[in-house]
Amino acid sequence: MTDFLSTHWLDIVTTILGLIYLVLEYRASIALWVVGIVMPAMDIYLYWSHGLYGDAGMAVYYTLAAIYGYAVWKFGAKWKAMIKRKGSDKIEGASAVSSDKKEGASVVSSSSEELPVTFFPRRLILRTLGFFFLAWAATYYVLVAYTNSTVPLLDAFTNALSFVGLWALARKYVEQWLFWIAVDVVCCYLYVVKGIPFKAGLYGLYVVIAVMGYWKWKGLAKKAQV
Repeated sequence: MTDFLSTHWLDIVTTILGLIYLVLEYRASIALWVVGIVMPAMDIYLYWSHGLYGDAGMAVYYTLAAIYGYAVWKFGAKWKAMIKRKGSDKIEGASAVSSDKKEGASVVSSSSEELPVTFFPRRLILRTLGFFFLAWAATYYVLVAYTNSTVPLLDAFTNALSFVGLWALARKYVEQWLFWIAVDVVCCYLYVVKGIPFKAGLYGLYVVIAVMGYWKWKGLAKKAQV
């Protein structure tokens, strides 16, 4: 038992953090980003020690992106309001002084609001697909040329789609769940192959929760449109 724990303790700890992250994400809680900073920082060593170099590199990105995600969720609505007000000031000019005062009051009252859950804009589909395939190809090349990875194609796939998924999560797009379903299925397989059992089980659970999360967020987005 002691040998088992000494071998898998990091796998167990990050899996527990992953479960906490999953619950917070399902609830669309901003606290998910705090866990999202700690967990991937620990995953860097876990993945590297098991030859998942792409995932190790991705964990570095996750740590930095979590900081970005927290900032967007916390201040996104305020930033949008400020930009909108500045744009209105330029267009209306001096004649809009009284209107600006009312709008300024509105900005103050809404500055504490978090970014709402919305649907993925159609105008971004082609650009997102282009970025995904480019990232997949580039990551695959790096893994093949500079590491001894035995699963470069799938490792590169999960990395590239994770870039897209985390960005979509930061923007609170409903469809981010669909990206994660694909990532989680492949990761579950990879972790079984690489001997990281707890992480594999976690990602299997992620698939189930991601399906539930998709429907929950879809409902939230529809409410926000009303």
